[in-house]
Amino acid sequence: MKIGPYEIHVVENGLFGLDGGAMFGIIPKVLWERRIPSDPKNRIPLSTRSLLLISKNEKIIVETGIGTSFSKKEGDIYAIDHSKYSTEKSLSNLGFKREEITHVFLTHLHFDHVGGATYKDKDNIPQLTFPNAKYLVQKKQWEWALNPTDKDKVSFEPSLFTPLQEYNVLELLDGEGKWLDSLEIFIVNGHTEAQQMLYLADGEQSLLFCGDLIPTSAHIGYPWIMGYDNQPLVTLKEKKYWIPRIFEEKGILFFGHDPKVAYGTLEKEPNGKFKLNTIRSSEVV
Repeated sequence: MKIGPYEIHVVENGLFGLDGGAMFGIIPKVLWERRIPSDPKNRIPLSTRSLLLISKNEKIIVETGIGTSFSKKEGDIYAIDHSKYSTEKSLSNLGFKREEITHVFLTHLHFDHVGGATYKDKDNIPQLTFPNAKYLVQKKQWEWALNPTDKDKVSFEPSLFTPLQEYNVLELLDGEGKWLDSLEIFIVNGHTEAQQMLYLADGEQSLLFCGDLIPTSAHIGYPWIMGYDNQPLVTLKEKKYWIPRIFEEKGILFFGHDPKVAYGTLEKEPNGKFKLNTIRSSEVV
């Protein structure tokens, strides 16, 4: 698939698991488990999927996955699984190398999105996964990640992202606007402060990388909002803007966490609710 100057590719970085109740907030388990069944510890499997955009001059990867820097204990808690998928393997299957990436676009700095930005070498020293890239983060999100609230500080692990500053590859952005060719950055604040979303359009087709505004296709329903969100009513307002917009544009929603669906379009049911038409299945579980 191609939109504007960019070829669109899916990069599977591996799996992890989070509590299903936390992932679906006020939605009862009897409803959400029909969409994504949980394991005996009530965890649901989640992808850590990246979007890869290739043009003549740029190779942009959106998100980096959970990475490999976690201890065995943490790996067990979060059911981290790279047995089938990894960033390097997925890029290689597409014919690319880590060293070719020019830009890393990070929607926000929660550990499951930025963990793959670095890795530990044999001496346990953090190294850049994409050594020739600039890593793009919103300035307000960077500041928030360094001084989070008691509610969300467990989602941030500074050792995963402070090396970006130390290696002088961090580029802090300040707000919304056009970026490169056919790309636009939008800010949403319900999940975390200044989560940046990447929107791609060429006048005929559009694509929104959903980030944690709509982490899985099960979250398309307006009240299906994560318990992790700092401001759920803000998330609700943001979803009520983006979902109808993408529907009207006949655009594509790209999901970073859905274990079965990489991306799809929307259709509207007679009752006014939206549902997904899957374009690209991605059976990672």
